[in-house]
Amino acid sequence: MSTLGIAIIGPTASGKTRLAISLALQFGGEIVSCDALQVYRGMDIGTAKASAAEQELVTHHMLDIQDPDREFSAGDYQRMARAVLRQISVRGLIPFVTGGTGFYLRALIEGLFEGPERSEQLRERMRSIISRKGPAILHRALKRVDPDSAARIADADAERIIRAYEVYLATGKTMSWWQKQPRNALEDYRWLKIGIEVPREELYRRINTRVEEMFQRNFVEEVEGLLKRYPSAQAFKAIGYRQVAAYLQGKISLAQAIEETQLHSRRYAKRQLTWFRSDKTIIWLGIDNVEKEAQEVVGKFLQDHEKK
Repeated sequence: MSTLGIAIIGPTASGKTRLAISLALQFGGEIVSCDALQVYRGMDIGTAKASAAEQELVTHHMLDIQDPDREFSAGDYQRMARAVLRQISVRGLIPFVTGGTGFYLRALIEGLFEGPERSEQLRERMRSIISRKGPAILHRALKRVDPDSAARIADADAERIIRAYEVYLATGKTMSWWQKQPRNALEDYRWLKIGIEVPREELYRRINTRVEEMFQRNFVEEVEGLLKRYPSAQAFKAIGYRQVAAYLQGKISLAQAIEETQLHSRRYAKRQLTWFRSDKTIIWLGIDNVEKEAQEVVGKFLQDHEKK
């Protein structure tokens, strides 16, 4: 009999964490974060990490496991999160995987492609270009050869741009092509994927409000403290963190930092939705009565499993 797993997904500010905690409490589960930034210690406010009180309600995994100045890849996430899934299942509980990093969720469930090894020579050349001209120029080059990957990667995400372009230069085939090849899928798991669908205007309102609340909750102080400890960490190029860093360096005003964080967060939400919409196995629920409807869907999923 297959082991069960439940994924709660959706764009930023859609209410994933709150719903996942509610379901885990009702159905006997633990939370497995699926967020590329929440793995970093100290990056709490800007990543909307579950609060201490929320983590006391339900056990959370894959949070605070790496320092911001250390690299953490999708392969690292896959290896560690799969081990966590097995531990939860052995205890007779249900893993509720939740987060907005669709690529990590795919790596966890479907596996990763066997692409080329990293080439430090190529990477140094690309880093040199980015240091002189910024990541957007390399993003435009990637868009010409691999528009699908470029559409999923922000033009400021230097590391992911470098990896995608490196794959193309090293193999002559795009990252998108490689990702369609057979992968090391997670076996013996049956998944229910629930997506939270928020109307565009409401989603943007929530994002804007969340950003304002982040800054009210000492987000600037969080970034300032982290930058003192990890001044050159790649993680600080994330949305919000790079805007606050620019403010602390006197490059933009605080109002501009807030406005730009809101803008880039809305754009990120659009990319998340594009990614998740390609997965036809997701059951989308509207925000009206989402908790009740999700409980019914999960209950039926568990009942069907027991009958088999």
